[in-house]
Amino acid sequence: MTEPDSEMTFPNLQQVRVVMVHTSHPGNIGAAARAMKTMGFRHLVLVQPRDFPSATATAMASGATDLLDGAVVVETLQEAIADCGLVVGASARSRTLPWPLVNPREMAQQVLSMPDNSQVALVLGRERSGLTNDELACCHCHVNIPANPDYSSLNVASAVQVLTYELRMSCQAGQEKPKPHWGVPWDQPPANAGQLESLFQHWERVLVDIDFLNPNNPRTLMSKVRRLILRAHPDEVEANILRGMLSHVDKHLRKP
Repeated sequence: MTEPDSEMTFPNLQQVRVVMVHTSHPGNIGAAARAMKTMGFRHLVLVQPRDFPSATATAMASGATDLLDGAVVVETLQEAIADCGLVVGASARSRTLPWPLVNPREMAQQVLSMPDNSQVALVLGRERSGLTNDELACCHCHVNIPANPDYSSLNVASAVQVLTYELRMSCQAGQEKPKPHWGVPWDQPPANAGQLESLFQHWERVLVDIDFLNPNNPRTLMSKVRRLILRAHPDEVEANILRGMLSHVDKHLRKP
């Protein structure tokens, strides 16, 4: 599930349309509309769909019916992309004639590097055979999703989800503010170096007392303990909890 990002808008994405060519099953149109809406895309263009409008498409859209209501139906791919400054064709096939080929992340960078107000089309083909060579030849570059080579059959709506996700993530990366270290504001300040040094010294004393650490042959034990704790970046409360545990070990060691 996704959560709405109310404080951030992505105007670049509003210049991107998804073009589905000769889609045979209306459920794939609805599923693609749902995928688009979850990533903040609005513009869907359908080139000669076999069955649209359709109750099946509406059911599969799962609430993204506004995209279906606003979908533009055209007769040719050329009509769908005529005003686009960048046309990207989804292709799972290698071609005899070399053509610029990018992965979804590289595709997203190309889209976001386009001049303002440039229209962009992501073109996806038929469920069984994809885009024809002539249709691929209408595209500036081709995008290939690096799926499992032993099972690379990717549903067209799933491909829409992958491509629109990469576009959203790349756009967000260029706009978001730096995040806190753990991704959210922490509830306690981090333990400082002095507090951690006291923790390590206490730890070493206890390990010697329980005969776990030989002070005459310590090897790298304490260095690895330090590395473990420093990698965890404990806060002040967490460091105090560890000190408290060690204090209780001390207490039990000194019992008669």
